[in-house]
Amino acid sequence: MGKVKTIARRSFLIGSAAVLGGVAFGVWRAKTPYANPLLKRLGEGEAALTPYVKIDASGVTLITPRADKGQGAYHVQAALIAEELDVTLEAVKIDPGPPDRAYWNTALAAEAAEFNAPEEGFVQDALTGVLGSVMKFVGLQITGGSTTVPDGFIKLRAAGASARETLKLAAAERLGVAVGELRTEAGQVIAPDGSAVRYEELAEAVAGMVPVQDVALRDPSEWRYLGKPMQRVDILAKSTGTQAYGIDFETEGMVHAAVKLAPAQGGELVSYDASAALEMRGVSGAYEVSGGVAVVADNTWRAFQAAETVEAQWSASPMPQSMDEHWAALDASFVPSHQDSRVRDDGDVDTAMVEGEAVTADYRAPYLAHAPLEPVSATVLVGEGRVDVWTGTQIPRFVQATVAKIAGVDADAVHVHVLMMGGSFGHRLEDDVVRQAAEVAVQMRGVPVKLTYSRETDMAHDYTRQIAAAKMRGTVKDGRVQAYDLSIAMPSVIVSQMGRQGLGVPGPDSQIVAGAFEQPFAIPHHRVTGYRADPLAPVSSWRSVGASTNGFFYNLGLEELIEAAGADPLEERLRLASDPLARKVLEAVGEMSDWDGVSLGPRRGRGIAMTRSFGVHCAEVVEVTDTDDGLRIDKVYVAAEVGRVLDPVNFENQVQGGVVWALGHAMNCEITYEGGVAEQLNFDSFEGMRMSQCPEIVVRGLENGEAVRGVGEPPVPPAAPALAAAIYAATGVRLREMPFSKFVSFAS
Repeated sequence: MGKVKTIARRSFLIGSAAVLGGVAFGVWRAKTPYANPLLKRLGEGEAALTPYVKIDASGVTLITPRADKGQGAYHVQAALIAEELDVTLEAVKIDPGPPDRAYWNTALAAEAAEFNAPEEGFVQDALTGVLGSVMKFVGLQITGGSTTVPDGFIKLRAAGASARETLKLAAAERLGVAVGELRTEAGQVIAPDGSAVRYEELAEAVAGMVPVQDVALRDPSEWRYLGKPMQRVDILAKSTGTQAYGIDFETEGMVHAAVKLAPAQGGELVSYDASAALEMRGVSGAYEVSGGVAVVADNTWRAFQAAETVEAQWSASPMPQSMDEHWAALDASFVPSHQDSRVRDDGDVDTAMVEGEAVTADYRAPYLAHAPLEPVSATVLVGEGRVDVWTGTQIPRFVQATVAKIAGVDADAVHVHVLMMGGSFGHRLEDDVVRQAAEVAVQMRGVPVKLTYSRETDMAHDYTRQIAAAKMRGTVKDGRVQAYDLSIAMPSVIVSQMGRQGLGVPGPDSQIVAGAFEQPFAIPHHRVTGYRADPLAPVSSWRSVGASTNGFFYNLGLEELIEAAGADPLEERLRLASDPLARKVLEAVGEMSDWDGVSLGPRRGRGIAMTRSFGVHCAEVVEVTDTDDGLRIDKVYVAAEVGRVLDPVNFENQVQGGVVWALGHAMNCEITYEGGVAEQLNFDSFEGMRMSQCPEIVVRGLENGEAVRGVGEPPVPPAAPALAAAIYAATGVRLREMPFSKFVSFAS
């Protein structure tokens, strides 16, 4: 084992030791850390020891900049800091903090580096460092990609340790005791004689100190919180219905707005007449905004009703007019001029295809809405030289920049207050609702404007998951998979999404092949090619992004080849597994499910799938029964390698939620367009999994890898192909397109 890995495994010296770039005050740095953003906002008697720890006379506040959309991000970030700071989670306040470069996401570079340098080693590590430096320079403060835990695992503990040692130094000076004789516990510095000084009492003393940087992190054997079952800090509020979300925000003098937008995606406002709306009770104004018209009233319901009465003329949608045209555009993309990438190209696929009898298949995956239970909303107040924004968002710095342009102020004058979100699944990586609220607020200066989307508006103007198609061909020999050639076509998610922020994205889009090119199988002749389709419907990141479709394609193709070879689906995957961690995951899910083949008896079947996504090997076995009332999903087994499980309770919940999300969408959901208009506008036509359909889900987290990974997205990609394989085993119906309800029936 190399020196760097040895250090990283045992402890991590902060500050002077240049380990993987170094850490200072909890911030990874390319050369130097950004200034502590909390120092600009301190009140009298407040001290900010690091960008993540603030202390005043009332107590300790932990800064948790990765947004919480229900996945427990605030809790895990707080636990990471608290572990080293020696405070109890019950006794601290939690604040997402301001948007700032200092909170750039250190973990986002890893996936891009893997795409450009698939082999692990020096080149991939170096490229991760280079890309990380670029992201640091940009100050990419984004929540997504299952990066909250990888991003914070070291730097948040480092921040807590730095603050702890600085408090001990201040206490040593006050007590006249050597700092080495002091210890900390429950938010106190304790002297050898048992006397204690609370952290709050030291706030004034540490306010002017340079924080201690050279601190070794504690060994996991000393952890109080991490690795043990925890009660999330938000569990009481969410269990009692008292948790406030962005849509619940209220402030004095607030007015409410709703929008009338083009029925068709991409349609532009030509003209409008809001006279009927302006005559309605409680309505105070109508304003043109990006994409349409906003109506302002004294409550949300009246704003919704008034917006519906606006008469408008719209331009046509620029996208293809029928779904047949969307699919045809994808089919036309499998040509050299549309080739976007070919990162995986092992052996000699073309020769192997000539020498063997080809197995071929085509696959499809539809557009899907994000549809979080809480529709998007934003409140904006434009004052004199200051703008305040209250919203649930995963991109606070993009929001800050957008509002600054609209209001004509410097970005530093825009104060973004990130609120708890009632789901996202990638939806709140967009900022249309903030933009429109700000456009109204600049015309109503001094008045807080809260703009809320109705459910129908939220779904009609969602930037959906990408539509995608794949073509598989392969050969088998002597009972083994010999060649596998997978071609995938989809529009670029990244270009569509970043284009709305005014950012160009050069080079190939890794998401077109993510969840396929990096799979840990040593097939002798193995190729994955990505084809970039021309823009169709505007798309955005959806839970697990490219892997959400490509995990389906890749596993189904491999499944069909394994069947053609006459091999067992688990045994052949184990034979092909080129990564020891992947092999352990497959062995674990086989042991959990007591795997002994696909058949479980008459009209019963099971399927297996494994996808490596976001650095996580995740394998799933799904068991189904074909009943007289339709297919019933009986049980799902999930094994995932994440390096370290920081909270076993939340880990299990995250994995189970991902499985339910993936299975429900695979069973029933799609967004279709006619003339650019989405045909599914609420949950009656976009129906996920019902409680009565939910299977038992058994979860196991593996901790064999050195890298610590997130698990919010990896359970999604294997679920649909495992279900498809199980249905085939039970019924003989081969499914190659989602949603499955177009071809089979499910028991209610």
